Amino acid sequence: MTLEHDLRPVPPATPHGTTAPGARPVIALLVASAFVVILNETIMGVALPRLMVDLDVTAATAQWLTTGFLLTMSIVIPCTGYLLARFPLRGLFFTAMSLFATGTLVAALAPGFEVLLAGRVVQASGTAIMLPLLFTTVLNVVPASHRGRMMGVISIVIAVAPAIGPTVAGAILSALDWRWMFWLVLPIALLAIALGAVWVRNVTETSPATFDPLSALLAAAGFGGLIYGLSLVGESTSGHAPVAPGIPVAVGVVALGVFVRRQLTLQRTDAAFLDLRTFTSRAFSLAVALVVVVMSALFGSLILLPLYLQQALALDTLTVGLMMLPGGVLMGVIAPVVGSLFDRYGPRPLVLPGMVVAAAALWGMTTFGMDTQIWWIVAVHMTLNLGLGFVFTPLLTSALGSLPRALYSHGSAITSTLQQVAGAAGTALFVTLMSVGAAGAAATGADPAEAMAVGVHRAFVVGAVIASVAVVLTLFVRKPAEVEVGGPVLVGH
Repeated sequence: MTLEHDLRPVPPATPHGTTAPGARPVIALLVASAFVVILNETIMGVALPRLMVDLDVTAATAQWLTTGFLLTMSIVIPCTGYLLARFPLRGLFFTAMSLFATGTLVAALAPGFEVLLAGRVVQASGTAIMLPLLFTTVLNVVPASHRGRMMGVISIVIAVAPAIGPTVAGAILSALDWRWMFWLVLPIALLAIALGAVWVRNVTETSPATFDPLSALLAAAGFGGLIYGLSLVGESTSGHAPVAPGIPVAVGVVALGVFVRRQLTLQRTDAAFLDLRTFTSRAFSLAVALVVVVMSALFGSLILLPLYLQQALALDTLTVGLMMLPGGVLMGVIAPVVGSLFDRYGPRPLVLPGMVVAAAALWGMTTFGMDTQIWWIVAVHMTLNLGLGFVFTPLLTSALGSLPRALYSHGSAITSTLQQVAGAAGTALFVTLMSVGAAGAAATGADPAEAMAVGVHRAFVVGAVIASVAVVLTLFVRKPAEVEVGGPVLVGH
């Protein structure tokens, strides 16, 4: 068999057929690679205190290592709708992993903060391509009857990798220098590139696509403005924000308004940069709305729990990381099982009880205080991840599975972008509520630890209320009807 034959596009799977031949190794490598790159999204959080000392920077400056990563993701991901339609999978895989490996090397060798930040930005550029690439590949080559199981595996990447990022970072920092967070990842990235040279084939088809520079700029200003503004909310409560959060948020909202108007015009001639006809599917719109709620709860708890454990209970970073680990592992274990159940029963029997459990867990978190036992914190966190695990896979599968093949790449880009916005919104909401509550308690004479506990309580009360409202929305989730896989017209919606 010649190399030229190996690189031919693999025929797509039919809705009730089997996974396209030759696609399994590609999907396996994409899943493993995406797990590694997404892990880096949250790996820096627990390292910031040490970096502030080693690099002699303030907390507000150090936070840019996370904010810059999120900003880059929010700017690049909207472009992937065009990239996935226009360029073959093999080339995009090597581009993504090469960018990630280069950024990792730059970060590991960084002599100072500026170079380290540049490395994180390059890392994020590759990361932003990987997740939509994985989504689109699965949608094209896995039949609808088996898609839930495969999306369950992808859920491990989306939800579990960020969840265990602090654990991995805590373990590394307990024994090694912060640079090892990058040196240990670099060989894995290089191995993925080497395996990709052997395994990755063009299992998806390309189509003519027009790049619209104005749409790209509007998307960057819109999503970038929202992410930046939301990330500033936490800093503004302590008086360290460089600008008022409302300014970049307002810029983002205006830019997104113009962006949407332009896409509605361009899609009349099938020239949209990000095709918004995805939202003509009610199943897609509802599922994406619930994904936003779920991601907000997940990332809000991911940022708040470590702060509470370290500042209110005075636990060290390694202990905090180990306490967060069981919840992440549990979500990873149940994800494929939930996917299989989705293939048999559809989303509603899974999403409704899952959201109820998640809401109950958030109400349980409102009991956290100065004297809370560690076993109770771990148990409630595991319960939250259990509930979210039953929600996440069915929602993603319902959302993307309700689209015709012509809109797969755009649906993947939209879903991935809104996940980033939801993560930033959840973080901003939880941190703001915590900060305001803590400031109010401190004003009445509470010591810093007690004030932190009060703030955490307030944040989780609001989170529990939002999750309880989301329970009602799950009543309207349905299994997506069959769509016309070859064309742009949605059928059965």
